[in-house]
Amino acid sequence: MSWGVRPAFGLIPRAVWNASVRDNHWQISLLGLRASLPMRAEPKKKKKIDPKREQAARDRLRKRLKKLERVPPELIPIEDFNTPAKLLDESRVRDPPKLKMEESERRALLMKEWSRYKQKEHDREAEMIQSMIKAQQQALQELRLESEQLYQAAIKQDQGLFPLELQGCSFTPPIADYQAPDGKYRDITKVYTQ
Repeated sequence: MSWGVRPAFGLIPRAVWNASVRDNHWQISLLGLRASLPMRAEPKKKKKIDPKREQAARDRLRKRLKKLERVPPELIPIEDFNTPAKLLDESRVRDPPKLKMEESERRALLMKEWSRYKQKEHDREAEMIQSMIKAQQQALQELRLESEQLYQAAIKQDQGLFPLELQGCSFTPPIADYQAPDGKYRDITKVYTQ
C-alpha cells in the first residue's frame, strides 16, 4: 500500500485519498482540497506605464468629449412616423363608384346567399362536433365498465398534440389564372451616417 504525505493531515493511504475524490463527485471532501499550480505562483508584476502617454490619452478623451458637447448629435428621422403632406390634404377624398341598380341588387343577393351558406356550414360542423363528443363520452363510459386502468390511460393528455398548426379556409375563392409576382422590388431605403 502506498502512502501519500499531506502536511495538513499527516499520512493518508493513497487508496482512501483517491476513493474520496473519485466516488463523491457531488460532495466536497476535505481530502479533495489541493492547491493548484496557479495558486502557488507569484503574482505578475505590473507593467510600468509612461505617465506622458497616459496623460496624452486622457487629453485626447477630454477633447473628444468637448467636441461632442459642442455639436449635438444629428438625429436620424423615422420616416414611418412622418406622414407625407400630400396624404394629409383633406380635399383628396375618393368617392365610391356609383353602381347600377341591377349590380347593387346582385351583390346584395349574393351576400345573402353567402351568409345562408356559411350559416348552414356552421350548423353542420357544430352538429358533427356534438355527435362526436357524445360518442366519445359513451365510449369512455363503456371502457370504464371494462377496465379502470384502460380508462385512466385513455383520458391521459397527449403531450404530442401541440404545437398544432392549422390552416383555415379563406372567405374568398382563388382567382383563376392568377400569375404571382416574381418578388422583385426596388430598394429605396435611405442610409444615414453619423
